[in-house]
Amino acid sequence: MSNDESSNAPEPNDRRSAVREKAQLVHARQKRARAIRTTALTVGAVAVVAVVATGVTMAVTSQTSRPDMSPANVVDDGFAVTSVNGVAVDAGAQSVDATPSATPSDAAKSAGSSAETPDPAETGTGAVDIRVYVDYYAPGAKQFQVANVQQLTRWVNQDAATLSYYPVAMLSAKSNGTKYSQRAASASACVATHSPDSFFAFNNALLSKQPEQGDDGFTDAELADLAIASGADDPKTVRECIEGENYVTWVKDATERALVGIPDTQGVALTGTPMILVNGQPYAGALDDPKEFAQFVLTISSDAYYHSAEPTPTVTPSPTSTGK
Repeated sequence: MSNDESSNAPEPNDRRSAVREKAQLVHARQKRARAIRTTALTVGAVAVVAVVATGVTMAVTSQTSRPDMSPANVVDDGFAVTSVNGVAVDAGAQSVDATPSATPSDAAKSAGSSAETPDPAETGTGAVDIRVYVDYYAPGAKQFQVANVQQLTRWVNQDAATLSYYPVAMLSAKSNGTKYSQRAASASACVATHSPDSFFAFNNALLSKQPEQGDDGFTDAELADLAIASGADDPKTVRECIEGENYVTWVKDATERALVGIPDTQGVALTGTPMILVNGQPYAGALDDPKEFAQFVLTISSDAYYHSAEPTPTVTPSPTSTGK
């Protein structure tokens, strides 16, 4: 047998070439795969950024396009009571022990002191101005309202007093993060705006049913229920306003303004709630003593009476010369 037949085994150079070619093919496939993955990741990242940017833009646009909402029927951040309907009044209750006289005696006038204290409804000097700065979460605000609601109602009914409430939020951090003070004040502004004749009844309900300190307070839906139960007109609009917290920003701004200074006072600023002003004078007596508050109101009314009763100087004309 001949031994010069050629072998079928590839030469070493051929094997190396085949390996190199295969390696190049694998490398090319891996490179293409990496390129595809990189492109996919880039596209995905761009898409995510675009979505985030769109969301941020929409949020900013929503915030900037929505105007700051301010309530109606407001004067110097306060709401005047236009009706006391919806609050029960005890007609036989007395503000003070003695029945006040209609006018001061002549001796009291000449002495410039109130020997007999006039009733606000009988002084003839016009209505006294009562302003109440109220945080609906403040226990003192509840004390004052519950103690004085009867005589406040009578004085308004008799046109003896003008009564205004100024909702503020100084205790928003005390209700477990629900910011109840802000939400309740915003709710009162909703009622004053859309149903002013039921504002006093709702205000009274917020205070007489005040949540305990440390509680979350009423939800927005519960505040709306309370407003409607207090006789609010147009319940749908009132509910949407309350549950939308439409005036929360206004409440924060009004509170900051009151902390700087209260209009029509001699440098008085809000330091706590409630703050009660009678003709611009702060009341510093007991919040739960209606007789003490009535006496303060009567004293302010009496001072106004004596001031208005002071005679106006008149000029006596000299005799007219008739000549010779």
